[in-house]
Amino acid sequence: MEPLPAQLRTLIVDDEPLGRERIRTLLANNPDVLLVGECRDGHEAVEAIRTRQPDLVFLDVQMPELDGFGVIRSVGVEQMPAVIFVTAYDEHALHAFEVHALDYLLKPFDVERFAEALQRATQWILRRQHTDLDRRLTRLLDDVQPPGAALRRLMIKTRQRLYFIRTEEVDWIEAAGNYVRLHAGDKVHLLRQTMNTLEGQLDPDQFLRIHRSTIVNVDRVKEFNRMFNGEYEVRLHGGTKLTLSRGYRSQLDRFAG
Repeated sequence: MEPLPAQLRTLIVDDEPLGRERIRTLLANNPDVLLVGECRDGHEAVEAIRTRQPDLVFLDVQMPELDGFGVIRSVGVEQMPAVIFVTAYDEHALHAFEVHALDYLLKPFDVERFAEALQRATQWILRRQHTDLDRRLTRLLDDVQPPGAALRRLMIKTRQRLYFIRTEEVDWIEAAGNYVRLHAGDKVHLLRQTMNTLEGQLDPDQFLRIHRSTIVNVDRVKEFNRMFNGEYEVRLHGGTKLTLSRGYRSQLDRFAG
């Protein structure tokens, strides 16, 4: 059994400043930990893991553009250090973490749960069971993100609570920077996700991209009305009017076919 390094080289990956601050604060008084960096997104994380070679990574699962699972795929499971997943994910992913014996912190987590996860990671590093970790990470990726699987529900996180909305309940979606607004009846939900990433996860037979900033549930569409400039007015059953821009005209052909 090899000795532990003098200090565990630790990397924090979370796109939320408060999330990074929380972990940083909990690590601050631990003399066995050396914080080698903080990353605001998945792309920064891939570069930092490759160049700074941490012993341990606190890895947020849900991040725009490149999420925690995408980070692992980009780095390669063989090159990954010990991982503590930090997540507000649904129970399917949480069950997968448990099945494959991979530790996670479910937001919001307390001091005791954090200390327990850190101790487990330290023991893993002490045992140096890299081959076993590689196998578990590979199986996790296959489990939580099966190729071609469309999202069936979305998790919405606010300061007060976490809740779920089924994709079939969504009428239409609009871009809001690194967020999207989900319109479902008379309610609007804010989701931390980009349009391009979300579009790739939705069922293409149910959701249609009609504009750079708009996706619509085709089951909610009542009619398309051609306008003089080559665009279409998209009228939903509830009365909402959207625009299908000329750049997405081929989407209408696919829908009509």
